[in-house]
Amino acid sequence: MRKVLVLGLYITICCIAFITSKIIISILLYKRWRRKHMVYDQGHGGGKMVIFRSSVLQSLKSDMVLNKTLKLSNKDIIGSGGYGTVYKLKINDTAAFAVKRLNRGTADRDKGFERELEAMADINHRNIVTLHGYYIAPHYNLLMYELMPNGSLDSFLHGRSIGKKILDWKSRYKIAIGAARGISYLHHDCIPHIIHRDIKSSNILLDQNMEARVSDFGLATFMAPNKTHVSTIVAGTFGYLAPEYFDTGRATVKGDVYSFGVVLLELLTGKKPSDEAFMEEGTKLVTWVKAVVQDKKEELVLDDSLGSCPMEEVNNVFNIAMMCLESEPLKRPTMDEVVKLLEQAKSDKLVTASSCLPNDYSQSEAQG
Repeated sequence: MRKVLVLGLYITICCIAFITSKIIISILLYKRWRRKHMVYDQGHGGGKMVIFRSSVLQSLKSDMVLNKTLKLSNKDIIGSGGYGTVYKLKINDTAAFAVKRLNRGTADRDKGFERELEAMADINHRNIVTLHGYYIAPHYNLLMYELMPNGSLDSFLHGRSIGKKILDWKSRYKIAIGAARGISYLHHDCIPHIIHRDIKSSNILLDQNMEARVSDFGLATFMAPNKTHVSTIVAGTFGYLAPEYFDTGRATVKGDVYSFGVVLLELLTGKKPSDEAFMEEGTKLVTWVKAVVQDKKEELVLDDSLGSCPMEEVNNVFNIAMMCLESEPLKRPTMDEVVKLLEQAKSDKLVTASSCLPNDYSQSEAQG
């Protein structure tokens, strides 16, 4: 009996010691994370601002950054979406940032903020927008990003960019491969893997060199490497969502691949998935393109604003889009494979704009 009591006491002490050590390790790791990421943490008006150590904001006076952030108003708005309003924060003549405001009050919005913060805090990739810090207040949260001077791909393709500059094929190809690399990084290199769930042209921003940067992680979902899907409430943007997502409610990396395929069609055709003409006909961009191909009216497929471009290259990108848009998810390539396919699509052969039409649609017949 005494031996049993001694053994029980020994096991209890071991368990307590194990749990205590785990708690201590967790605290040390958290403090290490704070030291790595945070250079400024100040309460102000019931809120708290955090600036990451790696941020360029650390070279600026923290009080000035905080004061200017809290003075943002409607005149500073540069965009808005389902998960918040975006402001331009101008610190001085050389430093400006984008600030996304998410009003608190609903669990959905708070979760969007937490997901975005968790997804972005440790990401450092040339094709993903950099998060510099955040501000937490009782009634709203702020996310502070690097400012993308050329706005979104959506604004360029659909006529809302400053000066309405038209994207030539070289720029479109560069944007396609840059965005693909950013999404591939989320799917394959992040641990846990990240499913974006809202890939669309308005969430692909363009920097001063017209490099694509994936943005807006308010719907992002984390997935362990050994998992194939995450069950969620269906969310995203009409016209970009994979058909199986509606049926199963399962978010997968192949859903992001489908959405990227829609973005490729936007780059190729200049059409929005939600174009009024599609709405009137009860269709969408993907099915419209398939119908055009079946009716042998290929001249209607490509954006007529494209200048001279390499026919072989355009044709290859069109076929890659069709692969991404396969109705069966297993038949779609991974984003890593998409990147490789796009890199292989490069061609130096130029043709006139009038003949710049894809002529090999063998993949399109399999598209759903």
